[in-house]
Amino acid sequence: MNIRDSLVPVGDGVVLEARQILHTDSRGPVLVFLHESLGNIDLWRAFPEKLARATGCDALIYNRLGYGQSSNERLPRPHDYLETAGHTWLPRLLDALDIENVVLVGHSDGGSIGLIAAAALGQRARALVTMAAHIYSDPLTRAGMDEMARRFRETDIGDRLRRYHGDRTDELFTAWQTVWRDEGFLAAMDFGPWLSDIRCPALIIQGENDEYGVPEQVTDIAAGIGASAEALFIEGAGHSPHLEKQDELVGILYDFLCREVPGIN
Repeated sequence: MNIRDSLVPVGDGVVLEARQILHTDSRGPVLVFLHESLGNIDLWRAFPEKLARATGCDALIYNRLGYGQSSNERLPRPHDYLETAGHTWLPRLLDALDIENVVLVGHSDGGSIGLIAAAALGQRARALVTMAAHIYSDPLTRAGMDEMARRFRETDIGDRLRRYHGDRTDELFTAWQTVWRDEGFLAAMDFGPWLSDIRCPALIIQGENDEYGVPEQVTDIAAGIGASAEALFIEGAGHSPHLEKQDELVGILYDFLCREVPGIN
């Protein structure tokens, strides 16, 4: 496999930083990885490469607005920033890279973006995998954010994040905390209406010990999508099962994609 890094113009003066994992002879759709609120390309670690190798699919990992070398984002974040990421910027990125068919793999905020993108992309989305996605605000999410704010103040987690986000670390952390404490955002947040437009097979995952979301997030998402969705709780995992149970999750996703997506076997 070859790795290609690029800055991709997507219109309106915006560029998105992208990493592509390319096979000499790929098969099936492209795996598209959508990162969490404090994530980026590198914080996926080895997970995208392992899944790409297992499935034989090419992969795309990219940084959203405000992350890495991507263009600056509008601050404070507007209430629809997750929806815009899913229905505007991601389709533009796929078009710019001439990618037609995709499997969306999203974690946390990226999982929510994946739900919106799956609805917006229609038949281009061949499958969807979310981990710790949320379609509404719940008390556990807010409590988890409070705990992360404490750790940012009192531990070395800020220094560890700076290894990945550099000078943007404080800005990204503040942007995340600010929008998720905005009562207008919390009141308006409801991605449920997008779910009925998702037609592809969907695997909705959450660690059984997730500290940022109640189990009902998973069951409500699966119910909203309907018969094509499967809910799965990962035993012994928290908010990041793709890192905590990486090899197990690669196996689970490989089995799911082989079963549900033509061209992967």
